[in-house]
Amino acid sequence: MHWAMQATVNEVGLVTAAEGIDCDYHKGGTIVLARTPAQLARAQAEVADSHEWGPGDLRFLEPSEVSEHVRATKVLGATFTPHCAAIHPGRLVRGLARTVERLGVTIHEHTPVTAIEPRRAVTSYGVLRAEVVIRATEGFTPGLEGQSRAIAPVYSLMVATEPLDAATWERTGLAGRPTFSDYRHLIIYGQRTADGRIAFGGRGAPYHFGSRTKPSFDNSRRVFAALQATLRDLFDGLDEVRFTHAWGGPLGIARDWCASVGLDRATGLGWAGGYVGDGVSTTNLAGRTLTDLVLRRDSDLVRLPWVGHRSPDWEPEPLRWLGINAGLRAMTVADAEERLTKHSSRIARLISPLVGG
Repeated sequence: MHWAMQATVNEVGLVTAAEGIDCDYHKGGTIVLARTPAQLARAQAEVADSHEWGPGDLRFLEPSEVSEHVRATKVLGATFTPHCAAIHPGRLVRGLARTVERLGVTIHEHTPVTAIEPRRAVTSYGVLRAEVVIRATEGFTPGLEGQSRAIAPVYSLMVATEPLDAATWERTGLAGRPTFSDYRHLIIYGQRTADGRIAFGGRGAPYHFGSRTKPSFDNSRRVFAALQATLRDLFDGLDEVRFTHAWGGPLGIARDWCASVGLDRATGLGWAGGYVGDGVSTTNLAGRTLTDLVLRRDSDLVRLPWVGHRSPDWEPEPLRWLGINAGLRAMTVADAEERLTKHSSRIARLISPLVGG
C-alpha cells in the first residue's frame, strides 16, 4: 500500500502533464519538523519504524540539514521523504473535469443524490439506473439516506498569505517547495504556492452535531486566527505579512481511520473514501482501483489491503459529538502538555484509540 501511494504521486504528475492540466504540480517532497523533545522522539521512532515495515527511505534530518529545506524556528530535527508533491487541487479538479468531458463523459452538476440503492441512484429529478453505483461522497456521505454513521465530517480550515517578497523567502526557505508540517498532535500542513504565497491549514474546527455540513461551517474566525498565529510561530519575519484568503471544508473520517475502496458485486454498490484529508492523491489510486474492480481486471491494485475493507459505523449521537470534539480538544491540550513537560503526552496516549492511534 505504501509503494502504491508513492507511485500515485508520480501518476498524478504524469496524467496532469499528459493532459495539459495546469495545476502547479511540483514534487518537492515533504518535511515534518520536530520542535519539542516529545516531537523529536516521535520523529526518530517513525524513521526507525519505517525501516521495519516500509521502503526505508524516510530520512531523519539534523537541524543543520533541516535549514537546507526550510528555515523554521525552534527546530530540533525533522523527517523528510521525497514522495510528495505540492499541487493546486482546485485547478486539478477543474482540469480533470474538462479532460473527461472532452473524452465524452457528461457531468451532471446541481443534481443532488439523496439515496443510493442497489443499481439505483435517487436524485431530486428522478432515478438513475446503472449496473454499478459508486459512493464517493466523502465528508458529505451522512447526507445520504441510511449513511448517517458511515463517515464523520470533520472540518479542516486554511489560510493563505499575500505573495511574499524575496527577503521573506530568504528567511523562510522552502526554495524547493516541499510541503511541511510538524509532529504536534493537532495536525497542521502547509506549502509554498506557485505564485509565492504560503498556504497553511490545520484541524481545530468543531465537529457539528448529527454530522451536519453547511457552507457557513467553512468559516471560523477563531480557527483562522489560530492558524495565522501558528504560522507566525513557525517562521520568523511574518508578523507584518497580510493574510488574504481563508477557507475550509469537511474531511471524511471512517471510524477506524482507514480509507477503503470496494465493490459488492451482488448489489452493484461500490464505495471509496475515508481519506482523512489525504484524498488529493488517494482518490487517484481509488479511481484506478475501482476501474479494475468494475471491469473485472485482475491487477495488483485489486489486491491492495484496503480493497474490500469495511470500517465500523460511528457511534450514535450524542456520543459521536461528545467523543470527536473531546478528541479534538484533547489534542490541543496534549500539545500544550508536551511544551510544558518536555515529555510525550499522557493525554494523547489515552485519546489515541479514538483518533486512529
